[in-house]
Amino acid sequence: MAKSTPIPSNKKLILEKGDKLYLPGISVDCTIFGFHENVLKVLLLKVEHINKWALPGGFIKKNETIENAAYRVLQERIGVDNIFLQQFNAFGDPNRSDASIHQNRYQEYGIKLPKDNWLLQRFITIGFYALIDFTDIKLKDITTDESAAWIDINKLNNLMMDHESIVLKALEALRSQLAYLPIGRNLLPKKFTMPELQKLYETILDRKLDRRNFQRKMIGFGILNKLSETRKGGAHKAPFLYSFNDKKYQKALKEGLYGSW
Repeated sequence: MAKSTPIPSNKKLILEKGDKLYLPGISVDCTIFGFHENVLKVLLLKVEHINKWALPGGFIKKNETIENAAYRVLQERIGVDNIFLQQFNAFGDPNRSDASIHQNRYQEYGIKLPKDNWLLQRFITIGFYALIDFTDIKLKDITTDESAAWIDINKLNNLMMDHESIVLKALEALRSQLAYLPIGRNLLPKKFTMPELQKLYETILDRKLDRRNFQRKMIGFGILNKLSETRKGGAHKAPFLYSFNDKKYQKALKEGLYGSW
């Protein structure tokens, strides 16, 4: 008889003490947006034992807030912290949970979960979206069981459970909050041109914006610093580079911006 694979310590802990460490029936899932080569992308993890993609997610400890759980999950699963994170919705369809995912995960270790195991119950998940500079994450450095990849928001396929719906709801929330949150700082390099900033907004909104109106509005918000440097190497006149004013940016995050696109 073939020997089963030894169970990793983290999975053994979840199996044996998870119901004492974590809140029952509730989890967090994080949609991580990145912007690269004028494409809005989502960071997904490959769940190998079911051959599907999933959002970085996890359980909530009994002694932590939901927000702290989301930050901890992202730090543990993909190694990032101090990022822009926004709660946007809860997902509680009675049929969203798939008990077979956990059954299959532990089956490779020769363990059959009893029907009353806490992992097999219905889970409601709290959705967060995160905005990250694409260059800040090195996929090869992610220390997790799964492989990771940036997937084009328009090419989502083969996601587990309701994770595609969560991503699309996150995009909907991002679009609605674009009018009053200065999100560009989290998706662009520290220095960028006005056309690059406009392209980011157009990609998120999936429509063209008037160049003059966009520039006037962004400058009017008072959150940008115009630098003396220009972007070299283009076919046209080199555009000036900008950066976000950190102090005014933080104030805008708290108080909001006003306008519509």
